Amino acid sequence: QVQLVESGGGLVQAGGSLRLSCAASGRTFSSLTMAWFRQAPGKEREFVAGAASDRKNMRYADSVKDRFTVSRDNAKSTVYLQMNSLKHEDTAVYYCAAHQGLGVPNIADYFQSWGQGTQVTVSS
Repeated sequence: QVQLVESGGGLVQAGGSLRLSCAASGRTFSSLTMAWFRQAPGKEREFVAGAASDRKNMRYADSVKDRFTVSRDNAKSTVYLQMNSLKHEDTAVYYCAAHQGLGVPNIADYFQSWGQGTQVTVSS
């Protein structure tokens, strides 16, 4: 099992930027696929972006392509989500998740460990 702690959420105006961080502990971080999901009020949790353990295989939801960038620092056991050109519809609780396996799944059920979430609110 791996423990995940997110940080970096907050309130930002539309068009602004935020960077989320997720620190992992308890398991070899470099062997894990890491991803970000989000859940808005009244909606299902959805995949945002993910990065495989090799740091080369990345995956993004269509809604955030060209605006969000996922990266990871295996030496610090941390994954990041740089969010630019934020929109009101990006408002949600953002969760970090870890997958013990190959590839970058975009389905929540494939992820075994989750953080507590961090709120991102984008004012229009």
